[in-house]
Amino acid sequence: MTKPLLVLLASATILSGCNLAPDHVRPEGAVPAALPQGGIYPSAATDAPDVSAIGWRDFFLDARLRQVIETGLANNRDLRIAAGNVLQARAQLRTQRSDLFPSVTANGSATYTNNMAGAAGGAGAVPGAGAGGTSSDLDIYQLNAGFSNYELDLFGRIRNLSRAAQEQVFASEEAQRSARISLIAEIATAWLTMASDQEQLRLSRETLKAFEQTLTLTREQFRVGVGSELEVRQAETNYQGARNDIAALETQVARDQNALNLLAGTTVPAGQLPTSLGTDPVTLDALPANLSSEVLLRRPDVLRAEHLLIAESANIGAARAAFFPSISLTGLLGTFSLGLSNLFGSGSYTYTASPAVSLPIFDGGRRSGNLAYAKASQQVAVATYEKAVQTAFREVADALAQRGRIGEQVSAQSARSEAAQVAARLSDARFRAGVDSFLTTLDAQRAAYAAQQQLVGIRLTRASNLIELYRTLGGGLNETSPTP
Repeated sequence: MTKPLLVLLASATILSGCNLAPDHVRPEGAVPAALPQGGIYPSAATDAPDVSAIGWRDFFLDARLRQVIETGLANNRDLRIAAGNVLQARAQLRTQRSDLFPSVTANGSATYTNNMAGAAGGAGAVPGAGAGGTSSDLDIYQLNAGFSNYELDLFGRIRNLSRAAQEQVFASEEAQRSARISLIAEIATAWLTMASDQEQLRLSRETLKAFEQTLTLTREQFRVGVGSELEVRQAETNYQGARNDIAALETQVARDQNALNLLAGTTVPAGQLPTSLGTDPVTLDALPANLSSEVLLRRPDVLRAEHLLIAESANIGAARAAFFPSISLTGLLGTFSLGLSNLFGSGSYTYTASPAVSLPIFDGGRRSGNLAYAKASQQVAVATYEKAVQTAFREVADALAQRGRIGEQVSAQSARSEAAQVAARLSDARFRAGVDSFLTTLDAQRAAYAAQQQLVGIRLTRASNLIELYRTLGGGLNETSPTP
């Protein structure tokens, strides 16, 4: 290798540390330093755990629900799509990184030439040839290996493009983690929704029996002339309303199961489906409050936005490098001989080294446009990152606000439901004793039925709120085993 080429490679090595990309600085100030506290927001527990360190197997207490979540993590198609996106990003990174290295190829050739000599004494005759002329074969063999147009990355263009591809890989991995957390929360919420609808259905069926008894009584009273047709029609209104609720809830339960099957990626066995919301806790209730907003920066969706921001900064470095000269090398090492036996003989080796320099002068504004586009894309990425942080802050704040008062709601609604049921029983007894009108009894029955329905809905809200708070704080990635 020639001395000038060695000097060129040494200079390229020294200059390869040049990077024209702006330094990454994480945007700050998009949200307050701490999550909301005081007022309706719950107080922090002294032994509050790190939510992201609580494994979903430990957080969810119902064994059936854990089985459904495990099935979903193994079969959900959205999660498989996210995993495929990671593989695609990694493949693109390998493709982009290949430009950092020369692409070496080898080729060989053989040429066979027949050299015809003319007749003796004639034009073009070969001295010593016979009267009829002679011919000879000329065999040429050549073998070469080398690289062509290998760009020396003096100003970091290729390295920045590789960095951008690497950050795309990181972003796709965070998107996969975010999809996993969301899937766990969606499965749990869908499972609890089905449990709530099952309980609503049971309540409607029990209420239908009570309304049916009332309807039978009023019809009998009307038949013997004690009651009126108006009372019969009013009792039938309650009865038919309960029938309608049962039909609607049976349909909803079937739809709940279909939604759960879709999330699980397969048909959930009947033994893993909920039958009622019940009173036993489905999740842990010891989640922290009054946290620093820095916890949001560890959420996968926020980390994804940050990786995309870093990628856009790297693209700026690549666009800036396009304004500087580029140097490419072509190197070839080979052997050449007139016979196959001499192909690797002494004196048959050849080499070629040809550096080339390209200096951009005029391109009609293409490079300036590319740089302006890269800077604008970075500004978009900054705003996207800040919005991701703000969205995370809002989600956690909303979940904390609901958690701060959901216990009081459940307590109040439980008391209201109990009072309404007692009132319905007393009103029915007074009606049968002839003290109250039938209209009072019907109103009391409707109020008790509605209060019980609302209690089931609020209990579902409380359970769903714990799941939402767990999700928004970044829980659900740890794979710890169930607590014995």
